[in-house]
Amino acid sequence: MTIRPILTVPNPILKQVSKPVEAVTDETRALMDDMLETMYAAPGIGLAAVQIGVPVNVIVMDLAREGEDPNPQYFVNPEILESVEETQPYQEGCLSIPDVYDDVDRPERVKLTYLDYNGERVTEWAEGLYAVCIQHEMDHLKGVVFIDYLSRLKRERAVKKVMKAEKLRAAG
Repeated sequence: MTIRPILTVPNPILKQVSKPVEAVTDETRALMDDMLETMYAAPGIGLAAVQIGVPVNVIVMDLAREGEDPNPQYFVNPEILESVEETQPYQEGCLSIPDVYDDVDRPERVKLTYLDYNGERVTEWAEGLYAVCIQHEMDHLKGVVFIDYLSRLKRERAVKKVMKAEKLRAAG
């Protein structure tokens, strides 16, 4: 397993629409293993393949809290089949937009289908943090980052903050 660099805004790759995966293969599983290692090292709770420069419909997540055993989840070609009308605001952050957090309204519950690590079809309802995180990561697959839901001013400030931090990191 390899820890891969995470792309940050305004990298244009993050705006690409990811492509479907034809089948879950050993290569797909190796990508998911690298993604999980990268996400844990960041640290984060979700990562889409496009965030490491691979624009395919693959997501990894682990919503285990500190002190709990890891509970990695793998999503290949995820699709939302249904969502409830009720929304809830949730303060989101993103590994591609470090140190920027803001509220985004999303449906409280969504029904999704996807292929798991072994290529088996799973269909289930997600709610709470699970629903928020899967919707956030699925946005990445469409070339959308959470700051796209914010006002233009907040988006511009977020990008400037990330670019400034990147320059400082590169210089130091």
